[in-house]
Amino acid sequence: QVQLVESGGGLVQPGRSLRLSCASSGSILSIYGMGWYRQAPGKQRELVATITRGGRTDYVDSVKGRFTISTDNAKNTVYLQMNSLKPEDTGAYYCNTQPPQRNYWGQGTQVTVSS
Repeated sequence: QVQLVESGGGLVQPGRSLRLSCASSGSILSIYGMGWYRQAPGKQRELVATITRGGRTDYVDSVKGRFTISTDNAKNTVYLQMNSLKPEDTGAYYCNTQPPQRNYWGQGTQVTVSS
């Protein structure tokens, strides 16, 4: 059973940066494309960034130019570098395969952007 553990969230002021990490207990990065998902308070979970096995990335318009998704296959880890954070980036962030596997959802990591 694969487990995904997210970390790196926190409370930051607008304009600052955070780097999220997602460690996988299994070597799934060579099998699946991966994604970072965000669930803002009172809203449905949305896909914000994806990366294919070949390294192609894509982003939701609201984070383009500010967020960068990357992987380290040797460490079985997916990263999300978030720069120029805005209050609307607040939410719980999860990683999963893309498309997501129902049994792979972890606890997520909370990001709060507030002055």
